[in-house]
This record gives sequence, structure tokens and C-alpha cells, in this order.
Amino acid sequence: MSQVLDSPLSAFRNSFNGQVITASDVEYDSARAVWNGDIDRHPAVIARCADTPDVVSAIGFARAQGLEISVRGGGHNFSGAAVADGALMIDLSLLRQVVVDPAGRRVRCGGGTTGADLDSATQEHGLAVTMGTISHTGVAGLTLGGGFGWLTNQMGLSCDNLVSAEVALADGRVVMASESEHPDLFWALRGGGGNFGVVTEFEFRLEPVGPLVHLGMLFWEEGRTFDALRVARDAIQALPRNAGGLLAAGLSAPPAPFVPEEHHFAPGSALMVAGFGSAEEHARLIEPIRAALPPLFEFVTPIPYVALQQMLDESATWGIHAYEKALHLDEMSDELVAILAERLPTKNSPLSFLPIFPVGGAYADVAEDATAFGGSRAARWVVNVGALSPDPEVLAKDRIWVRELWDALVPYASNSGGYVNFMAEYEADRVRTAYGPAKYERLAKIKSSYDPGNVFHLNANILPG
Repeated sequence: MSQVLDSPLSAFRNSFNGQVITASDVEYDSARAVWNGDIDRHPAVIARCADTPDVVSAIGFARAQGLEISVRGGGHNFSGAAVADGALMIDLSLLRQVVVDPAGRRVRCGGGTTGADLDSATQEHGLAVTMGTISHTGVAGLTLGGGFGWLTNQMGLSCDNLVSAEVALADGRVVMASESEHPDLFWALRGGGGNFGVVTEFEFRLEPVGPLVHLGMLFWEEGRTFDALRVARDAIQALPRNAGGLLAAGLSAPPAPFVPEEHHFAPGSALMVAGFGSAEEHARLIEPIRAALPPLFEFVTPIPYVALQQMLDESATWGIHAYEKALHLDEMSDELVAILAERLPTKNSPLSFLPIFPVGGAYADVAEDATAFGGSRAARWVVNVGALSPDPEVLAKDRIWVRELWDALVPYASNSGGYVNFMAEYEADRVRTAYGPAKYERLAKIKSSYDPGNVFHLNANILPG
């Protein structure tokens, strides 16, 4: 911390309800750490906010001192956008209150809430909203960029279910954005990322889900990857709305009790089918897959919805080194499947894999221009090429693997810009491509109204129009 900031910092600290942390504090290193262990940045100040006035105060202090502003919700972003060298980090991790209205099927939650926080509270009433597939993901980043999950087929994206948002703006105002208040900002928040302000509270609509759901996981060894991906592709496309699927290409078998010991860590691919109807309905979904290509092993069971949401947490443990690129596909052709089958065995880390998300059903019901979400509502797949390893040297090798595989898939993509939540690097052309010319121009005009100075730019940035 520069001596120039000492006096203003003391005044800021004394007026702050939360905690102001700098490099001289013992908790500094833990406070600056984010999920991706490949990120090692040193902010000048960490403002751990206790309430919305703290957020406003932190924005004002940073602007007065000429500090860049980063915003930490869950800290789960691959790019590490939550933290920057020499900046002020607005840390929302204390804002995790969740209030459920079961009669109105609504939930309000703070900007630091995680998916696990939200799921736990809503499941007490047998309700849910689309959240991600890793439970320690932050609600804020997930929703502002879109938000895929097990319920996408049934409910659409997280942002499709947003009802309102409280937003602290760069000029110190706090506004409520909804269909009736600041509707332009509300449109932009649903997919436009953290470009427009700091969202301190979200309100979502809920639907009945669980508490018990049904899971089927079928795993095929690496030697049958081509056939496995084709069978899984066809099965996912046939799923009804009350089911969700995830294709994990290149996933290594976990050392879990349901996996025969001789297959622990075996390389291969898995299809996971979550059913939100009856056990009989789910069995009818699994049987044709099993018959088409008998798996190496399978796991079919009822499971609490909260456990389903946490099932993949161990594949993305806190502190792992990670990198990713993604794209949208209208189709997953046999030719593309052949590319995956050829290149998957060339990765270096057993943790690197391709989570492939099917998008249809309720996702496709939403009009293209109804939200700012980047990516066609006509697309049928979102492919994430992910490198993960506890070893930074292995990650460096698989970063090359990700880029080369992504390049090979681009000719098949309907949107090579990809999904902004799956960007480890914010190349300007990819951000523009992700939104397309018309949406990007509209977002730029809204940005110029709410953040003309581009104060909030450490993200998939949209320049003021």
C-alpha cells in the first residue's frame, strides 16, 4: 500500500461496516485467493463488504484513489476476474443471506451467495432454480453471464429466471432493476456480465424440484469413445423436459464406491442423466442407452437434489489450476465426434475433460432478444474444453491442448465467441462475437448510460457505446 493512500485508507476503514484488508493483514493471502490456483494476484485493498452501503463506499473510495475495481462474488471464474494486481477488490462473500418465499415461489439472495447456499435454502421447501453443476460456484457470476445447469431443459438459464436485481452503480447510486424499473439495465444484466454495476441482491422465480431426484451415470472406456459419444449425443437429444443431461467427454472414472475398484481412474467418457419425474420415467430413459452400448459400469439411483448439485465438486476442487475455452454448436456431427475421439487421449492431466451441455427445451423457448445472453437460442450444445491439474506445469501443457482442440472445433461452431462464463481470456473479438453485432451494440449503449467511464471493466468487457 502506497503511503499516499495511508490517510484516506484509515478514514475509509473507520467508516466501513465490513472488513478492509491489505497486505499487512494476516488474512490477506487467503482473502485474495480465488478458485483457480493458477491466479496469483495482489490487490492493493480488499473491501469485504457487510452490506450494500459498504459496496457504495468501496466504489467511491476506489474511484477517488484512482484504483481499478474488481468484484468477487464466488471467486470461481476461470480468468480470476475477481482479483487484480494493485486494484481494490469488492468482496461480497459476506453477503450470503437467502430468503425464500415458498408461497410466491421466489427467493432473494445476496451477491456473495453460492449455488450450495441457494440450493440448501430452497430445497427446504422442495423448490429450485437453475444453478451450475459445481456447488461452490457463485450465484452472481453464473447468473450475470447466463447460467447452465441440470434444470436448463426444464427452467432455462439462471438469468432467464431472474425477477429483479439490486445494483450499486459506478456513480454511487443504488437502483432496482426489473421489468418495470430500469428495464434496459435488467435486460443487460441477464447475460451481459458484470459490466454495469455490482449486484448486491438477486431475486429468482422457483419451481418445484426434489427433494429426491433420479441419477443415471453410464461410463464407457477410452477405446469406445467414438461410439459412446454418438450414443450419448442421440440419447440427450431425446430427453423430455423433466430431465437434464451432461456429457463428460474424456472424464476419468472417480475412485468412488459405486465404481468397481479395477476401473478407478480409468480414462473414458460418461453420460449423466438426471430425471425430475418418477423412477419409472427415469428407468425408461436409461434402458435404451444401456441397450445401445453396454457401459463399462453404471450408477443408477435416487439422489437428493442437493447431492446431485454437489456431485461434480471433486472434479473442480478449490485451488486447482485451470484453463478453458468454449463454443456453441447447432449440431454435434459424427465428423466432430471423430475429432474428439482422436484428440481426447492426447491430454496430459487425467482431470482435463470436456463437459458438453445440451441446450433445448425451456432454454430454446426464450426469444433471442429477450435477454442479453450471448449465444444463439437455436444452438443445441455448449462445448467447454477444460484443462485442470494440481500441477502448473501439467496445466501449461494442457493449455496448449485446449487451444489446439478448440481451433479444430471452430469450423463446426455456430458461435466461436462461446459462452462468456467459460472464457479464461477475454479477447475483444471473442466477446463481440459471443454477443453478435446487434446485442453488442445494444449492450454498449446501456453501458454508456450506467458506466460511461468503464469503471467495471475487469470482466468480459463491453466498451461504452
